Amino acid sequence: MMVDRVPVEVLDQQRQAEACLREGDYAQAADLFQWLIEAEPQAKEHCWKLGLTMLLQGQEAEAQTVWMLAMVDGNTDQIQQWTMDLFSVLRAEAERREAAGEYSVAWGIRQHMREIDPADLTNLLHLVCLLFQLDAFTIESLMDLGVLPLLQAEGTRVPVDSDLLSRVLKHLLAIAPFEVVTVDFAAACLKASSDPLEIVLLLMHRAIEIGNNLGNPQAAIQYIKLCLEVLPDDLAILGHLAHFYQNANQHAEGIEVARRYCTLARALPDQIFGAFVMLRSLLRAGGYWDTIFPIFDHQDTLIADLSTTQTDPLDPNTILQLTTSTFCQPYIRDSLAQNRLTQNRLMKVCQSSVQSYARDRIATYQQGFAARTSQRDATRPLRIGYVSHCMRRHSVGWLSRWLFEHHDRERFHLYGYFWNAQEPVWDTLQQWFMQHVHQARILGRDSQEIANRIFEDEIDILVDLDSITADVVCEVMMLKPAPIQVTWLGWDASGIPAIDYYIADPYVLPDGADDHYVETIWRLPQTYIAVDGFEVGVPSLRREQLEIPADAVIYWSGQSAYKRHPDTVRSQLKIIKMVPNSYFLIKGINNQGSIQQSFLQVAAEVGVDPSRLRFLNDVAEEQTHRANLSIADVVLDTYPYNGATTTLETLWMGIPMVTRVGEHFSSRNSYTMMMNAGITEGIAWNHEDYVKWGVRLGQDADLRKQITWKLWQSRRNSPLWNARTFTREMENAYEQMWEIYSCRHSNPDV
Repeated sequence: MMVDRVPVEVLDQQRQAEACLREGDYAQAADLFQWLIEAEPQAKEHCWKLGLTMLLQGQEAEAQTVWMLAMVDGNTDQIQQWTMDLFSVLRAEAERREAAGEYSVAWGIRQHMREIDPADLTNLLHLVCLLFQLDAFTIESLMDLGVLPLLQAEGTRVPVDSDLLSRVLKHLLAIAPFEVVTVDFAAACLKASSDPLEIVLLLMHRAIEIGNNLGNPQAAIQYIKLCLEVLPDDLAILGHLAHFYQNANQHAEGIEVARRYCTLARALPDQIFGAFVMLRSLLRAGGYWDTIFPIFDHQDTLIADLSTTQTDPLDPNTILQLTTSTFCQPYIRDSLAQNRLTQNRLMKVCQSSVQSYARDRIATYQQGFAARTSQRDATRPLRIGYVSHCMRRHSVGWLSRWLFEHHDRERFHLYGYFWNAQEPVWDTLQQWFMQHVHQARILGRDSQEIANRIFEDEIDILVDLDSITADVVCEVMMLKPAPIQVTWLGWDASGIPAIDYYIADPYVLPDGADDHYVETIWRLPQTYIAVDGFEVGVPSLRREQLEIPADAVIYWSGQSAYKRHPDTVRSQLKIIKMVPNSYFLIKGINNQGSIQQSFLQVAAEVGVDPSRLRFLNDVAEEQTHRANLSIADVVLDTYPYNGATTTLETLWMGIPMVTRVGEHFSSRNSYTMMMNAGITEGIAWNHEDYVKWGVRLGQDADLRKQITWKLWQSRRNSPLWNARTFTREMENAYEQMWEIYSCRHSNPDV
């Protein structure tokens, strides 16, 4: 009987000891474990637990003494096994503490585990995670733990748990994405992980954020190249790599990756996107127009083929790629009919696919609209949602802010959907926008999440400011989360059938353009854009520093590489040749040698001394850029893609300009702005007129003064500089749109 009772008593004492340990009664737990050691001296686990209770009481030396004494009588094999058992006991307690959020306690336990086995990589990775949890992480602490060398040598051992690697890497990418050690850690993770594809997805997601949101394409390239080592023929990875090479002005590399993409592309949609990747690479590099034109024509043919042969729905990722694939059109060709036909064809295919895979979601939205409209309080202000990633220090941000400034907040409740935005928000203009809406929604890149948020907010009219410059917003608009959808400002109309209206004016899209648009063109009575002005700083450019004589005529052109069409470059340099003592300031291409070389080549062909050209770097502040415009006597606009923000800035600064008017929206931007400022001097309808106006304005100082005076006077009464009136016209448009929608809903047969 005595023999039978002892195990029961031991078991009961062990349960009590474990309970005291869990509840934090360490003194009582220590007494119980001491009793157990005396009752079962051969059961070493009691010694490990006794030492643990001492460790948790801060008695580290005593804990180590208990563990050492428990092992003194063992042989080599026993000691090795006991050490492993002790390690397991400590690990279990550390995991329990981590689950309870007791990170400091877990840190102390794992440090002792590290003393037992300094090379246990899993424990070291947990220690790194704890540093993050304790806000104590530094690059030095990572190096001190020695994680990276062990991880780099892990290829010869059992693969490390992928989830744990991902957790550490995710933290590192969040707080130290630009550190060399993070790149090295990412490379080691790909080799050591049991699931490298999980690491690839993590790296790609963060690389896109780093390259786009954080504005560091060079860092993004490093991570994407690591992914390419795992999946060397993956088209998505190649597409992003080409994109960031281009943004980093590494044009030769960007072109090479784009070429590889096109070589590997087999499916028709991939070929269409590959053509875009190639066109973007070549346009940004400059000087490749002989190559650009045939690729552009080939893309047109591919899109026509897709529109007639694609019967099965496309997957969401392919749709996102296709929505931006015609971005280069207006930079290359001035043809309203051809451009719109290609655009509309492509978007029809994409819209059809979205309606297929998101049928239930779209139906839910439509049912919701019907129910809300029938029950709607007629006195409720219209809810206007603005969705864009450009409501920040961006051309769209600088121009659209005046609408937000003057909106009637009693008649309209404004919602801002800031997708792909970072928190905290550092951009000062984005902060301003968030303060000027009733509700600011900071969102990621998930189209369906954005659409759901818009639907839940019961938006009446959704205004897209991005058009096809943003794939995510295209998919949002295709899902149609608002009963009325409008495109304004960010680009030409997207051609998405789910969008109801496109905001324009009588100049930028005259009568006759309607036949080429899927959307209904809603023409405001005067102008589709107006601002109250621009902040102007102190100029950083002087004639003397550019070695330009005081009596010389200065021509200016400040546009991106995309807009440097060879025909326009030739026209501009003909003007310089025909106006003696003139100089040409070319801004917006920075140190892109290929574009500079193309200017110099045309200059040589036309007969312009290259010493009359000045290539200017960008400046950090928009206010400084505007102030620097005052150095120019005449601004030469681009064609077939005019300036927009740059045109407004030029006119605000009172500088004469020459623009060539074309057929499509982007080639008529400057025209509508000049007309709405009361200026007709400098408006050209063909190449010859462009050159004539350029020469005349350069040679006629009195005419330049007259135009400058007219521009200064236009600030008093021009529609272009009256954002308050413009806002009322936009608001009237919104109310009329809603009235039309309501009537149709009430009378479906009308």
